[in-house]
Amino acid sequence: MTMGDRLRELRLKKNISQEEVARRVGITRSAYSHYEINNRQPVYETLIKLANFYEVSLDYVIGGDESKPDYPLFSDTREIFRLLNSMDYEKRKRSIDEMIKVLQQAE
Repeated sequence: MTMGDRLRELRLKKNISQEEVARRVGITRSAYSHYEINNRQPVYETLIKLANFYEVSLDYVIGGDESKPDYPLFSDTREIFRLLNSMDYEKRKRSIDEMIKVLQQAE
């Protein structure tokens, strides 16, 4: 399952519109729509906000198997932002796959 499929599934389970999700996480409806159809990927901060909004792990949002995470799951958003803020600018620009590798190294 792709991240877009997962986001759509989560949104439909909550029975809310793309507009409502976008408003709650602080992005445009157009941006969120692109995430659901796999045209774009959210930046890390938005990905974290989406996981928190849907009350699921980052692993689940990006399409992983939540029962067997391959990196530590963070229950506290402040801990995630602390980790992100400790990274230099170049690390923040990395893809989601590289973000997973960074999180694995943080264990």
